[in-house]
Amino acid sequence: MTSLVGVISIGDIGSGLREGFFMFWETLWALILGFTLSGAVQAFVSKDEMQRALGDHRPKAVARASGFGMVSSSCSYAATAMAKSLFQKGADFVSAMVFMFASTNLVIELGLVLIALMGWQFAAAEFIGGPIMIVLLVLSAGFVLRGTLVERARQRLQAGIAGGHDHLATSGVSEERQAELERAPWSRKLRSKAAWSDAASYSMADITMLRKELVIGYVVAGLLAVLVPIHVWNDVFLTGHGFWTSLENVIVGPFIAFVSFVCSIGNIPMAAALWHGGISFGGVISFIFADLIAIPLVLIYRKYYGGRLTLRLFVWFYAVMAAAGLITEGLFWITGGIPTSRPKNIVTTHFSWNYTTFLNIAALVAFAMLYWLYRNRERLGGGQGYAIDPVCGMQVQTANAPARATHEGRTFYFCADRCRERFEGEPARFSSVE
Repeated sequence: MTSLVGVISIGDIGSGLREGFFMFWETLWALILGFTLSGAVQAFVSKDEMQRALGDHRPKAVARASGFGMVSSSCSYAATAMAKSLFQKGADFVSAMVFMFASTNLVIELGLVLIALMGWQFAAAEFIGGPIMIVLLVLSAGFVLRGTLVERARQRLQAGIAGGHDHLATSGVSEERQAELERAPWSRKLRSKAAWSDAASYSMADITMLRKELVIGYVVAGLLAVLVPIHVWNDVFLTGHGFWTSLENVIVGPFIAFVSFVCSIGNIPMAAALWHGGISFGGVISFIFADLIAIPLVLIYRKYYGGRLTLRLFVWFYAVMAAAGLITEGLFWITGGIPTSRPKNIVTTHFSWNYTTFLNIAALVAFAMLYWLYRNRERLGGGQGYAIDPVCGMQVQTANAPARATHEGRTFYFCADRCRERFEGEPARFSSVE
């Protein structure tokens, strides 16, 4: 009997991994399209203009922060670092948080993946609930951010207490190269192979930062869908109790996001598994919203803003995310927009010649072009005078590189001594990255 259980378990694990792979296959074209568009926006849109436009959190500034966020990277880590950078340079703290929320919950690639994996209702709920969450965030800010905690956090960042070089805020291209891109006229940038190669650098940096989250998200989601019986989910999520079911589910959803270590687009496959398992519509939405309170991000907030402000942020974000999920479910219930059935299978676990396959083939061709631009950026004129740090992937100016090392006759440049030290510990591993 024991051996039989072992065989069944191995088979179930294999089925779970297969499920996770086909979730990835179903959304591959959307991921590539999203990362490509995100890279172009990050390369071409001026960060200084963003900072100047976010001096307060009045309605116009909040609308601008939301708009800037919508066209920015969907990577939770990059969004967190960018919000920190905006705040550090003088932007209003609440507007910086609005930017961060919008850039992880109102971006095109998120909607595309939701449509591909879960259906249009969830994509619509995301783009309806996102503004609701932002409004709740702004309205409640005065009750949460009393005292001098915010100003102390700004002083902490400006004094450099948060600790040296920030890989996440400047990934893709260097600050100097970014300034060159932003000064160039749009007509020249859009026709420039060099500029597009730099945009490809941003896209590849986002993919590099998110690759672990994406792998974890798809693998865990596949295993959850196959290995966890429905009755187990029913023990976790209340069912059949009307409003109290919805309330409990929107509270549990963010907690699962907090302990799952998965954020950004990586939590959409897990959301599909939770919906398959029985969580309410609002619980799914609050789980997706809660990608900004995953444990790794909470630790980053503590590094940036200090422990006391981070505790307030966590409770504030949690409450806003749960409330927005509950309100969104209520709106969809009133209009009859909540799906009435749950699919027995999240995705079809075999290849077939359908629209997804053709879109994925086209997307893979586009990705090959993107990667070619990234690899040939120096020859195309992108990042001239710069080199890629082989450890963190950041572009650094060769003439003023903080650190450098030689390995097998090649010179490598680094953004900081700690990257050089990691390289010297494993030169064979990192020298093959470039």
